[in-house]
Amino acid sequence: MLVIKIGGGAAIGTGAFTSFAADIARMTEPIVVVHGGNAEFSKLSAQLGMPPRVVTSSSGRVSRYVDEPTMDAMLMAYCGKVNKRLVAAMRHAGVNAVGLSAMDGGIALGRRKPVIRGEINGKKRIFRDDHAGTIEEIDTTLIRTLMDSGFVTLVTPPALAHEGVPINVDGDKLAQKLAEALEANALLFFSDTPGLLADRHDESTLIRSIDAGNPETALAAAEGRMVVKVEQAVKAVERGVGQVVFADARVEQPVTKALAGYGTVIQKEAVPS
Repeated sequence: MLVIKIGGGAAIGTGAFTSFAADIARMTEPIVVVHGGNAEFSKLSAQLGMPPRVVTSSSGRVSRYVDEPTMDAMLMAYCGKVNKRLVAAMRHAGVNAVGLSAMDGGIALGRRKPVIRGEINGKKRIFRDDHAGTIEEIDTTLIRTLMDSGFVTLVTPPALAHEGVPINVDGDKLAQKLAEALEANALLFFSDTPGLLADRHDESTLIRSIDAGNPETALAAAEGRMVVKVEQAVKAVERGVGQVVFADARVEQPVTKALAGYGTVIQKEAVPS
């Protein structure tokens, strides 16, 4: 059982979808794909006259401000264009794919943050209309039903808040929580780098393995969002996922190569008996 997260950066376009689809078509184990769509979201928002707005919290955390009109653009980009482009690529390659948002079938239910304090464009503000949220519950019933019928499920944010509104949740965390709930053998994160780099400007500095029982060295090398990704990977392994791999989405046969160890592999090292 594999859970695959395909990032939504600008460097990962429809060409990469073709490579993923061809690779997944050759596989026999159950697979769930989680994907992002941030680049398309930003592009569409700008076209609609709502360029991306970034909120910086007092702790320095950076997040995207998503009010109701911007959430509509997110739904169009993530659940519409990106999800259906990926469905098309998969089905063309012979993968029996179905595309869903994390709202469908109650896959991910969470809490909308009622108040967010932070800075936007250098001005301190209090936001009460942001659709930022956190995942609190995962229900794999629909995914397992589809899996049992031979479908590969393609899942994307947003999730659904308890009060029935869509919420912007982190796609990596969604993938992590699904991998844990599905007891996946492996969780693969794909982005536009070969994996975790000791120097983010130098792809030759790839860190090939991380001991989930001793991740301090890797965390010291990680920067920005990569710190959160490493922390999530370690949690996933601690909670039963066999291994986590940070891998390159820009190569041919990306899934096959990731499973063969091309990237950064996070797992618990065997303790000598």
